[in-house]
Amino acid sequence: MRVPFLELKPASVELKEELDAVYHRVMDSGWYLLGKELAAFEAEFAAYCGVAHCVGVGNGLDALHLILRAWNIGPGDEVIVPSNTFIATWLAVSYAGATPVPVEPDARTFNLAPEKIEAAISPRTKAIMPVHLYGQPADMDAILAVAREHGLKVVEDAAQAHGARYRRRRAGGLADAAGFSFYPGKNLGALSDAGAVTTDDNELADRVRQLRNYGSKEKYFHDFKGFNSRLDEFQAAFLRVKLAKLDAWNERRCAIARRYLEALRDVKDLVLPFVPTWAEPVWHLFVVRHPRRNQLQQQLTEAGIGTLIHYPVPPHLSGAYADAGWGRGRLPVAEAMADTVLSLPIGPHLTTHEADTVMTALREALAP
Repeated sequence: MRVPFLELKPASVELKEELDAVYHRVMDSGWYLLGKELAAFEAEFAAYCGVAHCVGVGNGLDALHLILRAWNIGPGDEVIVPSNTFIATWLAVSYAGATPVPVEPDARTFNLAPEKIEAAISPRTKAIMPVHLYGQPADMDAILAVAREHGLKVVEDAAQAHGARYRRRRAGGLADAAGFSFYPGKNLGALSDAGAVTTDDNELADRVRQLRNYGSKEKYFHDFKGFNSRLDEFQAAFLRVKLAKLDAWNERRCAIARRYLEALRDVKDLVLPFVPTWAEPVWHLFVVRHPRRNQLQQQLTEAGIGTLIHYPVPPHLSGAYADAGWGRGRLPVAEAMADTVLSLPIGPHLTTHEADTVMTALREALAP
């Protein structure tokens, strides 16, 4: 039996009638940007996250970038980011003109280690951007305590954490602002690229609304140099349908994760995800570590099991940041993770039988 890493089609099949209906609703409306569907989704997702505002934008990278722009963070400024993350976290800082300053993660949770932040703060530091990596929230109270002591803004990169909870509060409402991605493979995924900013800050929300629309509040009147980054009516309508299913689909992911955690806990040399007592992850990814990761991945591939590596090259060693002069060995925790992590299949439409097939293949690959 072959088990793909992730299939997106089953979600559309399950929701076909509803998705078809909203497609025709938008088509028949004749209004495709900045209309009623977007306004409704923004209100619904803001309520879901427990915040006052949601501002739909073109993608998750834009969400993070526009938050920094709205705060006038730019050239000469620094933003603290995790060393272990998808490169979009760093790119958002770079696009604003600021400098990303990496801090190593906690080796157990993979998330930004609060106790390592203070040493990276300089007079140029303006913000901290923790990532809720793989769908598990970072330790936000500890991070916010450092930020408040130094007068810094905090931005959640919540691109992988739709519905995740930290001390019973949802991601997206844990800091000054948050950036979400609705890339199709996310827990809450559109049928194209899409993103959003969530916040309780009225001024920030207004500024991001202008920034996404060429710096304009009123058509053809532009108060500053803005961008074109608007979540369209089709994607907003599709997301409204999927938002109603998000908690149920997240619970399906959690059930698979519980099954993996219970059945694989005694496998030698396999490091399973660690979940702190205060975290309620939504398992965007189920990431294990193994010292012979490449060999394990090859064996699973041969057994028909799809896997991915999130992520094989940490940002500081990528070509995109070669000019920064980071060399191997400078950020050893992130580098060790890049060399040992492996993501197993997980998703709301992965069957119990498929999950059991994954575990059987993994046990056979690691058998003495």
